[in-house]
Amino acid sequence: MTPTLLAVAHGTRDPEGVRTVLALLDEVRRLRPGLRVEPAWLGLVAPSVPEALSSLPGPVIAVPLLLASGYHVRADIPALLAEADPGTVRVTPALGPSPLLADALAARLAEAGRPPGATPVVLAATGSSDPRARADTAESARLLSARLDAPVSVAYASGEGPTPTEAISAWHTSGHPTVSLATHLLAPGHFAHTLTRIPANWTSAPLGPHPSVAELVLRRYDETAFPHTEANGAAWALGQEGAGR
Repeated sequence: MTPTLLAVAHGTRDPEGVRTVLALLDEVRRLRPGLRVEPAWLGLVAPSVPEALSSLPGPVIAVPLLLASGYHVRADIPALLAEADPGTVRVTPALGPSPLLADALAARLAEAGRPPGATPVVLAATGSSDPRARADTAESARLLSARLDAPVSVAYASGEGPTPTEAISAWHTSGHPTVSLATHLLAPGHFAHTLTRIPANWTSAPLGPHPSVAELVLRRYDETAFPHTEANGAAWALGQEGAGR
């Protein structure tokens, strides 16, 4: 039996954030026809992870729709899955960091109006006290810098700084009057709305249902569902063939 892809999202009170996550899952289904893809949420939105699992026959591959390996990935999700049969439910790593996220971030910046060139970018994430999550975010900034061929610094919308405003100010102080803000968030919500008020020249929208993000969700699924190289490659090729029909 082909495992179900259970996409585990953070949860939000913003209805547009919920719609954006569901649109991303629609894009995943478009890329992989026939794969069962179901949502679950860590809070605020139903179904919860246990509720979703109770309605699914195994096996299940849980893919955290999270951009770094923070507390939710290391503690919350394993705790929610603790009572599940480990032979039936497996969890993938977080989505980020990945060159596919850098591709999506670059596309969102272009959509916001940022012209090609070497002007600085601030990568704005939600924030975390977890050193591994912060390291993942730093690596995401490095990958985006390579993708854009432009300098990229990191900022955090909450917790320990620098804040996006501080990061933009630092670029201004160092002689760069034009700075873009890359929203390193999956969907609209409180932090994304906060970033729209930051005085950047261009601010990108959340990543949302960008095809590269959907491709990354499937790649994380394949890496866990089909861990052997040949099977993984065959599953990916089959999904791409189905998407092209």
